[in-house]
Amino acid sequence: MEKSKTNITIADVAKRAGVSKTTISRYLNGKFEFMSAESQQRIKGIIEELNFRPNNLARSLKSSKSHLIGVLIADISNPFSSILVKGITDYCKQCGYNVVVANTDNDSEKEREYILSMIDQRVEGLIINVSGDNNEFLRDIAENHVPIVLADRPIFPTMFDTVKTNDYQATIDAITYLAEEGFTKVGYFTEPINNIGTRMIRQQAYKEACHMLQLEPQEYVIDSKDESGIENQVQQFLAHNQGQTNAIFTANGVTMISVLGAMHRLGLTIPQDVAICGFDNWPWMELIGPGITVVSQPFYDVGVECVKRMMFRLEENSKSSPEVIELESQFIIRGSTKLKK
Repeated sequence: MEKSKTNITIADVAKRAGVSKTTISRYLNGKFEFMSAESQQRIKGIIEELNFRPNNLARSLKSSKSHLIGVLIADISNPFSSILVKGITDYCKQCGYNVVVANTDNDSEKEREYILSMIDQRVEGLIINVSGDNNEFLRDIAENHVPIVLADRPIFPTMFDTVKTNDYQATIDAITYLAEEGFTKVGYFTEPINNIGTRMIRQQAYKEACHMLQLEPQEYVIDSKDESGIENQVQQFLAHNQGQTNAIFTANGVTMISVLGAMHRLGLTIPQDVAICGFDNWPWMELIGPGITVVSQPFYDVGVECVKRMMFRLEENSKSSPEVIELESQFIIRGSTKLKK
């Protein structure tokens, strides 16, 4: 009588594949070194054929490992977050790990509570898109509990492995492009900095670009929930620069959609009344007006690289100095910044 599929074991998979139980175990834990692509595909096919599901609880008790990674996201409503999390979960699965995800709403207290809860669930590591106000708490967690990798938002001074895009150079390049296109005034619109590393870097890069290009720095901090306030700020920028060729650079996608909404309500035409570009390439941006010029960031790849760095910490070297890994962004030019000459 054929064995019930619910009772299939690693030994059954190994026998069918013609390999050792150790090889199957290594496959399940994402350790593919010394394993050919052909062997990986054969094992994968047999696992699917037998409908084999490893007993994660038994594996974790035997190895004293949970095979869980905790993921904390500052704002899950931001479209970039879902792409980042997909990159993390896809690669964790390849490595034999599951994920526990929490949304902190950029709230430092929630961040601490979720981290402690995840440690109680025996996560082996934490990948965090930080709120910006828990540096010493995070240091204690990394020193006494589990390794931490930061996604997108760095902490200063560097104390954890961090995977991010080339924010500083991308901002410099974007402002330089606007100046070369003939825009004489470039306003910088951002959400509150709030000790968030990415926002700090982009703000500093904007100031540096203005200094290099001899542009007047003009910064506006918006509240994305205050529509009338944003309208007033856009009007202030234009009133201050009458008779100039004006452009607005937004620090992230949330700021971009907030400013675009204000421009629409004010009846402004892009780019004739004011040009606009900024960070984050949300899918609809090529459909708005003449299309929005953007700095497109490889968020999926950021997620993947975070997991790779976590696996390095868990399986190879937990004590080496932290590294900051920067991935290249892409500057996509569309009609929102093209002046008729």
